[in-house]
This record gives sequence, structure tokens and C-alpha cells, in this order.
Amino acid sequence: MKFFVDTAEVADIRSLAEAGLVDGVTTNPSLIAKSGRDFKEVIAEICAITPGPVSAEVTATDAAGMIAEGQVLRSIAPNVAVKVPLTEAGLVACRRLASEGAMVNVTLCFSPAQALLAAKAGATFISPFVGRLDDIATDGMRLIADIVQIYRNYPALTTEVLVASVRHPIHLVEAAKMGAHVATLPPSVIRMLLKHPLTDRGLEAFLADWKKTGQSIL
Repeated sequence: MKFFVDTAEVADIRSLAEAGLVDGVTTNPSLIAKSGRDFKEVIAEICAITPGPVSAEVTATDAAGMIAEGQVLRSIAPNVAVKVPLTEAGLVACRRLASEGAMVNVTLCFSPAQALLAAKAGATFISPFVGRLDDIATDGMRLIADIVQIYRNYPALTTEVLVASVRHPIHLVEAAKMGAHVATLPPSVIRMLLKHPLTDRGLEAFLADWKKTGQSIL
């Protein structure tokens, strides 16, 4: 499974990339606004850190506007994936941009039927939002299982399932067991994956025993 980092904070991306935990990055208008920086400048900087796909989202709502913005975003770096919403206009833009060779991430997916439409429009990635479904008492992971099953039924569909709105490690583990291709995770959730009390306890014991020997490796 590929790990994308869901943030526009460059320092977090660089830190996680040093540990080999960044296969790509996803951003959205909310994350860019939170960073307080220039949109294009941030995307260019992120693209220089990772060679993997970096999702940059359009803000237009009509197809022509999305296509025009997508073409501008593509010009920032070759690894930009243009992010469009799962609307009819978004699918028109997806088809056009994909035909021009762009990677396209279709976002805000909440049903298997929507995911099938995005794949038919040529999406590189489909982003189903599991956490937001959980928030309204709906099983977000069921959506992932359904999309993975549908895509597997039709090998001609090459769209990758990019699990989004991941709130905790269980979302990630369940998605990996189902065979989802990618998960995009906030840096805080990636760091949660490292934590286990037995790891901490074991390390403390090893260090205590080593200290008793009075030795030094260096």
C-alpha cells in the first residue's frame, strides 16, 4: 500500500520523507488556507520533495474552469495530480485532462456508483472519504470494500483506490486488508502507527540492560 501525506505543511512532509513514509502528497483548499502560504509556491516546494503524485485541487466549479485551472496546475511540476470534485462537471474535466496525459484525483466520493463513474471518466485515483461517512453513522470502510470489489471485477479499470479522511490507524489497517492501493494520512495519524506500549517498554528494558554493561558503541 502506498502512503500519501495529507497536508500542506512542508516541514512535516520533509520529515516523513526522510523515513521513507511518503509515496505522494494530497492537499486541498482547506489545507492550503491553513498553511497561510501561496498556493503555487507550496505545491512546487512539495513536488520537489517527493517524486510521487502531489494532488493540487481546482477551485472552479464549471468544467471549462476546472480544465483551465488543471492545465495551470500541471505546469507547476510533472508529478502534479489535478484534483477535481465528483460532480458531472468534474468528470468532464477529468476525462479531458486525462486525455491530455494528466494524473487526475477525483475527490469527495461517498458511494460505489460514484467511484465507478470516476473510473469510467479516466481517473487516476478515486478518493472515498471514510471518516466523513463514519461521522454520519455510516460504515465508511464498507464503501472501500465495495469499490475495491467492483474495480477488481473489471481489469480494464485502472483507477487506484485512494482512501481519504483517515482518522485513526484502524482505518488504515482495514483498508490495507481490503486491498486498497493508497491511503492518504495526516502526519499525526502516520505517527500514531509507530506507537505501541510494548515497543516503548522493550526499548526501555534494552537500554537499561545496556547501561549496566558500561560499554559504548562509539
